[in-house]
Amino acid sequence: MSAQPVRPALLQEPVGDPSAGRVRCRTCERRCVLRPGETGWCGTRRNQDGILVTLIYGIVSSLSANPIEKKPLYHFYPGTVALTSGSWSCNFACPWCQNWEISKRLPNGGQFYSPEAFVAEAIRYGCQGTSISFNEPTLSLEWALDVFRLARQAGLYNTFVTNGYMTDEALELLVEAGLDGMNVDVKGDADAVRKYCRADVEVVWGNLRRARELGVWVEITTLVIPGVNDERGGLAGIAARIAGELGPDTPWHLTRYYPAYRFAAPPTPVETLERAHQEALNAGLRYVYIGNVPGHPAESTYCPSCGETVIRRWGLWRVQNALREGCCPACGTPIVGRW
Repeated sequence: MSAQPVRPALLQEPVGDPSAGRVRCRTCERRCVLRPGETGWCGTRRNQDGILVTLIYGIVSSLSANPIEKKPLYHFYPGTVALTSGSWSCNFACPWCQNWEISKRLPNGGQFYSPEAFVAEAIRYGCQGTSISFNEPTLSLEWALDVFRLARQAGLYNTFVTNGYMTDEALELLVEAGLDGMNVDVKGDADAVRKYCRADVEVVWGNLRRARELGVWVEITTLVIPGVNDERGGLAGIAARIAGELGPDTPWHLTRYYPAYRFAAPPTPVETLERAHQEALNAGLRYVYIGNVPGHPAESTYCPSCGETVIRRWGLWRVQNALREGCCPACGTPIVGRW
């Protein structure tokens, strides 16, 4: 691979007296204002002599061809494979991060992939799409836009696995470039997200609504963590908001937590996930899943009208897809998704 190019950050603006060289980053909703020499909250953008530059354009810390079910995206071209990349760092402070080895580290080496090389690699691996994931993909905005345009030209789909904290401008640019699907983490209610992630959960909800308006396929994941977001009312509240603001056909993944990074709460009891699953169905959601419990019946997709199993899964793999032109084979009910 060639050497990393120096790239200005796409979304930036000068602040105050031009002679001071201060600049605001408009990539994520932290909207950091930086003096010359300063680096933003996420550590991936630096004010270099009055110009904001990205430190991770094309820098890949992790690369693998993954089933789309791993994102998880269950209603988005099931059984396909996406070449998935991650870089470094994050704009959230979650102390339980499952990918902390890269998300809690500032840019530190990695392999440079030009957008052309990445898309060529996806084709070589026989993938049907791309995914930017593992750490927060919004931080790779400039590279993602270039990758998505090329991937779309090559007939590949494009996905993000994100905390949903990008600015409106960033989201609209991603969609314009070819973003097809997103899995967005809703990490808890306002208090939990403020306390543990140091962020405003209303930004995430706003981006979920906007992504749907722009035609992006959206699924939601909540990592259910004892003592953080497992309260009966809190999870039921998320279910009600999904149904009311995004629609009852929006898939919601309730994922089992295991201790990681700086958080030592015990693994989530399966009974907690099953209770939340039932509450979500009671709230009107039609497609609710339990994740990180391989073999659980709630990994599979069922027809909301007759209960027929239409997509059977085990762990990260689609085992059987019985859909007929996107409909239940037993009763003909359309199953919402991208098939």
